Amino acid sequence: MERAVPKESAVPTLIEETAPRDGLQNEARVLSVQEKIRLIVDLVDCGVPRIQVGSFVSPRAVRQMADTKGVVRGLKRKEGVVYRALVLNERGLERAAACGVDHVAVFISASETHSLRNSGCEVKEALRRAESVVRRAKADGIAVQAGVMNAFGCRFEGSIPENRVLRLAAVLAEAGADELCLADTAGCANPRHTERLVEIFLTTFSVPLALHLHDTFGFGLANVWAAWKLGVTRFDGACGGLGGCPFIPEAAGNIPTEDLVHLFHAMGVPTGIDLERLSAVRGFLETAFQRKLPGRYGRTGCRV
Repeated sequence: MERAVPKESAVPTLIEETAPRDGLQNEARVLSVQEKIRLIVDLVDCGVPRIQVGSFVSPRAVRQMADTKGVVRGLKRKEGVVYRALVLNERGLERAAACGVDHVAVFISASETHSLRNSGCEVKEALRRAESVVRRAKADGIAVQAGVMNAFGCRFEGSIPENRVLRLAAVLAEAGADELCLADTAGCANPRHTERLVEIFLTTFSVPLALHLHDTFGFGLANVWAAWKLGVTRFDGACGGLGGCPFIPEAAGNIPTEDLVHLFHAMGVPTGIDLERLSAVRGFLETAFQRKLPGRYGRTGCRV
């Protein structure tokens, strides 16, 4: 079934910035609380409408996120901006709620191998925990994005059956998730596969769909285009192209947010994000980590 390409005036694109969470979790250097707060504030000042501020997970597993409580409590929030935190179980949800977080994300992996590495449990148990998080969060008035990792394939197990992804997502949707998200955790997606899986989701679920795509093989923006032309308008990015799963060897980063924004602006699609300010945030991150990041926008001096 062919869907109409979204029109600029009717369908603005919502970009969620993941650098303070996904972007930092694979870095050797741990930013201080004040550096993280500065990063979040600077991103919000760019016009980013949705931002992942951290995760409430085991500090032994992901030490870069050990101070998320301090970050959230130190933030002066701007009205209208979604500040989201990742949780894996009810304990993480309780910690997030205690800090005043009113938007959370919970993800499960469609890969047994990755689930054991990432969550310390099999997919069946991870799904039980995630379903419990969704139901409790909704009961407490907290908005929930629920997602499936490795939805497009797994570095350890190869292709993932689409019916497995659908089955997991169905449980999360039934539990009351406000938004579903398909995550290309290992960077296995290609445009044709993206089209197929997205179209199945759009015809199966009435819950809004977001995509968390990685740029491991340079297919990131092509996958965005494949999903956008079918009607998806919610995408994740990480400033500079930071990120990658710490439990997948040689995991590459996310789509650089500046390149994602540039793509939409070049097509005449508004995002509300200031590209030049966003490029300055990339500069801050490059200074913090003492290396050039893979984001392309502005590298040649060209501003089109």
